[in-house]
Amino acid sequence: MDTVDPKRAVHQINQRLSLRKPQAEALRRLDTIVTDIDPKKDTDVELARGAVRATYGNLADADFEDFERGFPSVCFALATGVGKTRLMGAFISYLYMIGKSRNFFVLAPNLTIYEKLLADFQPSSPKYVFRGIEAFAHNAPLIVNAENYEEGRGVRGTDLFGKEGAIINIFNVSKINSEARGGNAPRIKRLQEYIGESYFSYLSELEDLVLLMDEAHRYRGTAGARAIEELKPILGLEVTATPKSVGAKSLEFRNVIYRYDLPDAMEDGYVKEPAVGTRANFDPKSVTADTLEKIKLEDGVHYHEHVKVALETYARQNAVKVVHPFMLVVTQDTTHARQVKDYVESEDFFGGRYKGRVAEIHSKLKGEESDENAQRLLNIEKSGDTDIVIHVNKLKEGWDVSNLFTIVPLRASASDILTEQTLGRGLRLPYGKRTGVEVVDTLTVIAHERFNELIEKAKEENGVTRKLKQVTIGEGGDVAPTKPVTVPAPSIIDQMLSQAEAKTKPTVPVTNGESGETWVQPAPQAGGMSEAPKPFSFSTPEEVKVARTVLDQVLPQVSKRVRSIKDLNDPKIVEQIADTAMKVAAQDADLFSGVTKEQAVAVATELCKNFFERTLAIPALTITPQQQVSFGFSRFDLDMKTWNFQPLSRELFVQVLRTEKSSIISGEEDGETANRLEDYIVARLIDYPEIDYDAHAEILYDLAGQAVAQTRARFRGDDDQALSVVRGHAKTMAESIFSQMQQNMWREQTNYRVSLSSAFGELRPQTFDTAGTGFIRDFRTPPDQKQDIRKYVFTGFARGCYQYAKFDSDPERKLVVVLEKEPSVRLWMKPGPNQFKIFDTNGAPYQPDFVVETDTKKLIIEVKRLSEMKAPEVRRKADAASLWCHVATKACADCGEKPWSYLLVPETDVHENFTVSGLISKHTQTPDTDLLTRYQFGEEREEVID
Repeated sequence: MDTVDPKRAVHQINQRLSLRKPQAEALRRLDTIVTDIDPKKDTDVELARGAVRATYGNLADADFEDFERGFPSVCFALATGVGKTRLMGAFISYLYMIGKSRNFFVLAPNLTIYEKLLADFQPSSPKYVFRGIEAFAHNAPLIVNAENYEEGRGVRGTDLFGKEGAIINIFNVSKINSEARGGNAPRIKRLQEYIGESYFSYLSELEDLVLLMDEAHRYRGTAGARAIEELKPILGLEVTATPKSVGAKSLEFRNVIYRYDLPDAMEDGYVKEPAVGTRANFDPKSVTADTLEKIKLEDGVHYHEHVKVALETYARQNAVKVVHPFMLVVTQDTTHARQVKDYVESEDFFGGRYKGRVAEIHSKLKGEESDENAQRLLNIEKSGDTDIVIHVNKLKEGWDVSNLFTIVPLRASASDILTEQTLGRGLRLPYGKRTGVEVVDTLTVIAHERFNELIEKAKEENGVTRKLKQVTIGEGGDVAPTKPVTVPAPSIIDQMLSQAEAKTKPTVPVTNGESGETWVQPAPQAGGMSEAPKPFSFSTPEEVKVARTVLDQVLPQVSKRVRSIKDLNDPKIVEQIADTAMKVAAQDADLFSGVTKEQAVAVATELCKNFFERTLAIPALTITPQQQVSFGFSRFDLDMKTWNFQPLSRELFVQVLRTEKSSIISGEEDGETANRLEDYIVARLIDYPEIDYDAHAEILYDLAGQAVAQTRARFRGDDDQALSVVRGHAKTMAESIFSQMQQNMWREQTNYRVSLSSAFGELRPQTFDTAGTGFIRDFRTPPDQKQDIRKYVFTGFARGCYQYAKFDSDPERKLVVVLEKEPSVRLWMKPGPNQFKIFDTNGAPYQPDFVVETDTKKLIIEVKRLSEMKAPEVRRKADAASLWCHVATKACADCGEKPWSYLLVPETDVHENFTVSGLISKHTQTPDTDLLTRYQFGEEREEVID
């Protein structure tokens, strides 16, 4: 990518990420340091230390004396809740945009923070740290973590899509600690055959690695600190709320270049944030009670219309259901309720625009009117035909909806407003979790005369009572009364070899967590299970060691050099495998003592034969883009049916109760007046990183012109009202317009080159948990209660690649019954995590339900509920999997491998009397034909036979 001037990068990131004051200042100081010391692999640490000390050694909000590490490393001491994760996203964006680094290593102190970081660095997260960054808008950073780095995704040219952008490694410190696991080197420091060294060593040799340390106080004076030194980054960026080492003799950090001490920020929430709204600079005592009520109702409608468009925009942007909001007006009595209804449906209230869109609910309604409104209340979440609900005092408990965003309490006290009966009705989140969009996550009370009183009372009463989820323990409950049991599930070939090993050495007992009994791996099978696989013919300890060396060390290398798993039956290749195993043995004089070349070849032959027969070969592919992607927007007509913005003559001031965060929806913007109304909207649109003004100006003004024309038409050419609406609601209009632009975006698709990097992969061991040994049963026997199927582990398979399996539904179990009795089925398995390198368009990994090999095909099969077949997430995964099958088929065509197909099967079509061929004919998915021409296939692999 083209690099950006550092100062411009700071400005853009500050604007795009809407950085808070301390985050912006921290980024500015990073820019100063990078400019002063120009960090590189060969940076003079002493000179760099002096340069940083000269700038930050004597500031009141810094405490810098030394890097305290063998490389330049500086600390940003930001209080909890200020936004350290977003700040790390800003740091990475800055260093990538200016061309200083493309490789980053983010270190987490524990599993909790590690998982949070993984979530926040995903584009699908509502807290995505790069949202708005243009450099990552169409080429999101590749995320490598402790679970997937062994796939090779972090090594240039080996990940599935061949990305050339930023690579961000996120690891828990225990994964790199050299003293982990009783002194044994962690996996990241062990040899990885695909790069010829450990992944840790690969990272340490990079010329541009930048290390970011979350909760940096955890990495001082420990083995973790030594591991950090071994990474040899060009720059360390530490963030923490407590800049002092842990332990009884803690020491203050001496490398703090920015300190920002604030109280803890708000905790994570599971409901909307209650907020209170009023007019800015408004004295409610200056008007009569009747006038005050009308002002509150008008302001409530302003906020309601603001929410309505924001919700529609969010739904378009995220391909989720559209939520139809309503405003609740709480009145004093039935007479008051009728007066309010008559007013809001009159011509005096926004020209009668809400006539017929008001529901009045109270006990004195009779006859047809009562029936109509009762039905409207029941359907209010989905109908979208009600904007305002008028109710007397409090709604009954049990009527809580997810589409209530605005409450207007009339003649109510602060205590009444803050009760659960009032606020609790609207605290449910429309999408079940926080979205990160303020309007979507907020319930606002319009209460001009009670504004200050509400804020103070909310502090005293700590907000709204929160309901706790109940978990039942016992028979038929959420948690079974028995102690859980862990069931190890190695592949069949690994299990066979483990049984041979068990015969050559003393048994090591394994404790049953339920009863205290012991057994030798693998665990004993429950009654009625199939017999264990036939054992190997070799039996001496030396021969078994040869077999283990072949399986664990030699075959992973061979998979990258042979064209097909069938090559393992070639005597020449088997002889080379035996030779390689003997070379490994030469490194340990006692390993294969007494084993002849002929014995090694015989062992390798038998192992390879069984490996071929019991392994479902999944190829590994490298897909590399051949050119950059360009994009633009097609001309279209705006959908403005839900737009009903009203003129804003005053500012509406909104403050969140718990956090005291405030915002203003204004009809009177300060600053210069635009030459034309369209300019207000265009100025908001060009804030989006996907929009380039020079390239897209024509369509921007076309769409803005449509919005202005609609506004003028609604107000019959009244330019003053049109100006008030456009100027006051330009941001919300732009959000709605941009969400529709995204649906009309075109792209010039790139072409890809595909090469086969591995003919087959290791069938990694799996582990299952179950409620006890009584929950291990033959797959032909369904659970007593089908909803309990996830509590069971099943076995008894003749064609499975594993002895054990778990199912998510009974139709999955029934499918296995079909697979086991179908004559054409050779092998099947439920793949474990990371078995496939399939990622959907959002970058999310896809783990299929089943992989099946028949006499003529290889199949990926996904079983879904009929109601989920058209869900966006299911379709994204189906598109990715069907495309992978096409690419894998083409890449392996010259190797004589079977073609791949993807089947998306509804549960209703899975019956024990069905056949695999019938499912294939009915449910095979094909990728977009336009995609198929974009892949070119090449052979770039070294053959195992010279």
